[in-house]
Amino acid sequence: MWSYTCGDRKGDRPLPRPLLQLHMPRSDGLTDQTPTLNNPKVSPAFAINDPGFSADEWDRMLKLVHWVGPDRQITNASMSTSPDHSAFVINDLKGSYYVGEELHVTIVAKDFTKTPKSYGGDFFQAKVYSDKLKASVFGEVLDHQNGTYSVRFTLPWAGLASVAVRLIHSSEAVQLLRRYRSEYSNFPYFTFYGFYVGKDPQGARVDERVVCNIKWEGVVLGSDQKDCCCEYQDAHTGLTWQCLKPRTLPCNALVYHSNGGYTDHMTALEKVLLDSQHVHRGLKGDSRQIRVMTSNATIGVRESCKPGLPTPIPSGFYMNDVWTSFVCAARHFAVNDTTQCLKDKHIYIMGDSTNRQWFDYLIQAVPTLKRMNLHSPGQVGPLLAVDVQNNIDLHFRSHGLPLGCGRVPVASLHYMSNEIDNMAGLPHTVVIFGMNAHFSNFPLSYYAHRVALVRRAVEALLRRAPETKVIIKSANTGFRTIYGSDWFSMQMDRILQEAFRGMGVYILDVWQMTACHYYRENLHPAPLIIKN
Repeated sequence: MWSYTCGDRKGDRPLPRPLLQLHMPRSDGLTDQTPTLNNPKVSPAFAINDPGFSADEWDRMLKLVHWVGPDRQITNASMSTSPDHSAFVINDLKGSYYVGEELHVTIVAKDFTKTPKSYGGDFFQAKVYSDKLKASVFGEVLDHQNGTYSVRFTLPWAGLASVAVRLIHSSEAVQLLRRYRSEYSNFPYFTFYGFYVGKDPQGARVDERVVCNIKWEGVVLGSDQKDCCCEYQDAHTGLTWQCLKPRTLPCNALVYHSNGGYTDHMTALEKVLLDSQHVHRGLKGDSRQIRVMTSNATIGVRESCKPGLPTPIPSGFYMNDVWTSFVCAARHFAVNDTTQCLKDKHIYIMGDSTNRQWFDYLIQAVPTLKRMNLHSPGQVGPLLAVDVQNNIDLHFRSHGLPLGCGRVPVASLHYMSNEIDNMAGLPHTVVIFGMNAHFSNFPLSYYAHRVALVRRAVEALLRRAPETKVIIKSANTGFRTIYGSDWFSMQMDRILQEAFRGMGVYILDVWQMTACHYYRENLHPAPLIIKN
């Protein structure tokens, strides 16, 4: 069994500073080194293993993803946070509240021996909800780093409501996730396959499958021999993909790409920390209902939607399955409204399957949009739908390698930053992208490097065509495994949003929308959530 130490617990210590578990990038703090549209600078050449940001920016990002953890050695699972023994209570519950008032809840974390925890780092999510009203709102969790947590809710609707709290990951499991990601080079638990196709001297077809992966510091493919690998460097980005050399075929015979294998490096203790008894479990707690009365108060000031708006907590709420935003005065669209909104638009959606859900939804929402059969792989694209009458064309393409998918042509996998660099950009052009799920098990420095490449491309696009509308979709919740966790997603989301702060882009933050709905969380949300 593995163990780790995060500092010695000796003597009395001052009460640690509370930490917000979900905090959005700040609205200030840009440094002189941060490229903006008003202060464009030539981006430096990217070097291997370089996150691609200035030292100040990277330091700020590392602070945003800082997470406290256990202050002692963890030698058995009973020391981890127990969702069955931890509980929450509503603080000073009143007979009634008014719409817009706050509700406060305290969480007390205990381990499997029913002993209260004395350190923080547990990953909780909380909501206030009403099944009858099909209503819910996300709560803001504050970690006091002593085993207790505070949750703040804003009550946005009139009627009865209840509180629910879930333990997503114990602090011990978070430490495990962090360790596996930081030591990815020693534990490459998720790899890919490259398929080489050619002919032998007799003219018979030859297929060879080998292991492939990114080229990044310490990433090995199962062989440390010199000249072990075929390398494929993209001339524009400098990104390199590598594969073990096939037995007989040359490196230029690489034709297909697919998911590889998952190698389980976990010990018995580690598996327990991430099993179903520990992950995404609801806590027992205060079952008293909250009575909310109608008020003349207005929750927040909803200005018109524009780039650069921060995402508050809560960022909105569901009522009768309809999401109302607190970020800005977002509209709700009927079918005809949707068509008119998209008229004369060239819409490019890029990313992973969670972005492809938007492509599929829009085809259903706009009856005049007809999908073209390009005979391309559905998981990676290119995909195309057109509405000739209203001059709408809708595109989808994946973000390129690394990508977990079935067997697809390597030639179909384009790096997203290259696609953006190849766009002229126009007032009628809309670019929508996200990048999260397929990067979750790689080092943060590699993810940051990819984000920096995309930022450089977006910056250039907006400089040559500032009327182009660029929309970034945040991560969904619902990832539950060692190679894909909500904790990984949240950390990457913080880096992505920080990288594009002040860049003149729209950030459509769907984290809270996917976390607080009554449907069971899924990395690929239900159509109703996609609609909102």
